Amino acid sequence: MDTKPEQVRYDANAYLAQCASRTVLIALADKWTCLLVDALKDGPVRFGELRRRIGGITQKSLTSTLRTMERDGVVLRTVYPTIPPKVEYELTPLGRSVITLMSGIKSWAEFHVDEILTARADYDLRATLEPQPVRSP
Repeated sequence: MDTKPEQVRYDANAYLAQCASRTVLIALADKWTCLLVDALKDGPVRFGELRRRIGGITQKSLTSTLRTMERDGVVLRTVYPTIPPKVEYELTPLGRSVITLMSGIKSWAEFHVDEILTARADYDLRATLEPQPVRSP
């Protein structure tokens, strides 16, 4: 007897606030998710190594993001019965299906960072030079 729930197909439209695909999009668009997918693309990695590899991520953010990714079926968490317990994280087949997209976003950001920083500086300079609206009391 198959105890697996029947797969439900949604008429997905992420523009609709109530659509489940919106929650998937939000989870994938998270900066830590993007970096974690890329960090896990070569195989299983332990928690401490992920934390060292991804500068600036807090233990809380890493734990939370990994839990969300595990809940979404993107990451598999394996606990080995050792003392202390050894825990590894790896991408599931579903997680592996998003590697190209996430690695592409990361690569795009790294390739275009100079242009983006220049655009930001230009914008900030223009904002300081433009006359500010006068507010009435």
